[in-house]
Amino acid sequence: MSKVLIYHGSDHIVQKPDIKKGKSYNDYGRGFYCTVDPELAKEWACKKNTDGYVNTYTIDLSGLNILNLNSNGYTILNWIAVLLKNRIFTLNTDIQNTAREYIISNFYTDTSKYDIVEGYRADDSYFSYAEAFVSNTIPLRILNKALRLGNLGEQIFLVSKAAFDAVRFVGSESVDKEIYYQKFDSRDKKAREDYRKAKDTQDIINDIYILDIIRQEMKNDDPRIQRIVSE
Repeated sequence: MSKVLIYHGSDHIVQKPDIKKGKSYNDYGRGFYCTVDPELAKEWACKKNTDGYVNTYTIDLSGLNILNLNSNGYTILNWIAVLLKNRIFTLNTDIQNTAREYIISNFYTDTSKYDIVEGYRADDSYFSYAEAFVSNTIPLRILNKALRLGNLGEQIFLVSKAAFDAVRFVGSESVDKEIYYQKFDSRDKKAREDYRKAKDTQDIINDIYILDIIRQEMKNDDPRIQRIVSE
């Protein structure tokens, strides 16, 4: 089906998404962030421990150019590259700055060429994983495993005028923080616990760290990277 339901969690009702609004330093840049999971949208609406709203829309995907960063052909490094391009990272060391430059140069996909981008949402725990990887303190295997275990959800990012024109408001529903902030917080805590468990299994000798990727000039199709992300 070309028409699907999407949901946007917010502290207010959004009947008409505005392409000009939004922060340029969000995960994928300035645009409108949604999900196909209404329960996740409700959690995101209450993430600041306040009541919120889940806004429901239909979107006609016919003719839209969609980039799915979790599909075959892409790796977690492509997602990291998009984050590094848009989000504000605290980069204080030569390793961190060199890693940022290398990842963007070799793994970045220009999201402005697409109407919609699908991929992970960088909640606080996910963002901390990305920072640890760029800092060379966790290997690629642990990063990839932690993101899959975290179950923090995927988002749909509307970036082009064509995507915004295809959206139709269906309605909104109030969301109780007493229920959904607790769910949001529990999901985040579980992600952090899964990360700690995964981190305990890292193999300093055999795992691939960002410095290995840089020194050996690995690219997206490198079999060593592909082997790890397919585990």
